[in-house]
Amino acid sequence: MAGKSKVFVAQLLGLPVFGPDGESIGKLRDLVAGLRTDAQPPRVLGVVVELATRRRVFVPMLRVTSIDAGAITLSTGSVNMRHFTQRPNEALVVGQLLDARVHVTATGSPAVVVDVAMEPTRTRDWVIDRVAIRERTGRLVRRGPVQVVDWSQVRAPGVLELAGHPQAAHQLLAVFDSMRAADVATALQDLPSKRRYEVADALDDERLADVLAELPEDDQMDLLKHLDEERGADVLGAMDPDDAADLLAELSDRDKERFLELMEPAESAPVKRLLEYSSDTAGGLMTPEPIVLTPDSSIAEALARVRNPDITPALASMVFVCRPPSATPTGRYLGCVHIQRLLRDPPFDLVAGAVDKELTSLRPDASLLEVTRYFANYNLVCAPVVDDEEHLLGAITVDDVLDHLLPEGWRERQSRHTGVGTRA
Repeated sequence: MAGKSKVFVAQLLGLPVFGPDGESIGKLRDLVAGLRTDAQPPRVLGVVVELATRRRVFVPMLRVTSIDAGAITLSTGSVNMRHFTQRPNEALVVGQLLDARVHVTATGSPAVVVDVAMEPTRTRDWVIDRVAIRERTGRLVRRGPVQVVDWSQVRAPGVLELAGHPQAAHQLLAVFDSMRAADVATALQDLPSKRRYEVADALDDERLADVLAELPEDDQMDLLKHLDEERGADVLGAMDPDDAADLLAELSDRDKERFLELMEPAESAPVKRLLEYSSDTAGGLMTPEPIVLTPDSSIAEALARVRNPDITPALASMVFVCRPPSATPTGRYLGCVHIQRLLRDPPFDLVAGAVDKELTSLRPDASLLEVTRYFANYNLVCAPVVDDEEHLLGAITVDDVLDHLLPEGWRERQSRHTGVGTRA
């Protein structure tokens, strides 16, 4: 085994995984360990690799030939494409062991796992032999010191304890912090329900809203049902209005109205407007919060708006020029300005001089087929939706179109395998 002889697992998350010839396989998202009933270090059974398709597969540790600071290399470029499913005698090292409660054997003091280290044995197995812990002294201190001890020096939890005891999520959230919302959503689907709920409870409303939008409908409903009504309304209010409308449309009329009542009026108003349209029309697909400028705005101001990191690249590809008011439904729609034109024109020029007046707009009752043809005809990633009185109602982005063109349930995990026992 080349590369590092001892590694802390939190350092491995997100590392690229390559085959023997340098071909890209995916990224490492977790490790799987077999927990023991005695005090011996648990064996690391394998790694969970996320492929480019976002499918997560299991790769046995015997196929890992090297672990370096920048990459993990496998002995083969061929992996079992069967989707990873955790077995009853296993624990996800990052997903479940981090933040787990343990007790220091010598003193009996409670502690929390911050990280764990693994190293290879003479038999080419990898075992978790060291654990970084933070003792819980009970004193009024914000954070206790972290110490690294042998696995035998702590009384570690078993599978049943991990499944039953409440557990914090601070370390797991630290791992998720640098991941895209879609990747966090994928990781949540692989966690046990208990751990998924603990992560949802620990995420702030904005982050949870972004993650919730990337989950399949069944998982969205499950998490929304787990949250209390007021927090659920806050998370819905933090979602993009079109995503919130899609989720609310799946609820019963009673639950939908209840959440709309609990949401702030400014947040529920655009959602209510979207719910008036069928989900397979331009009105149901659009977001009511595009970038809108008045004709006397400068190119520099437009560029500042599209630089906002909270705006998706598709929505930032175009700004819309309208008479006041600028909030949708706006005053008279004058046209759009493409980002390439913004980059070419002097920053002190007005957007009125860069407006594309030739591009036709979509009506809110346009069908999904009409919307798809529109994007194909004009090679766009964003399109305006305008009513009969020439008020801009919103904009459709290509990702919203793809969501509705892909087969139903495309976000769902496929071909989950089942079984018990020890992995080969």
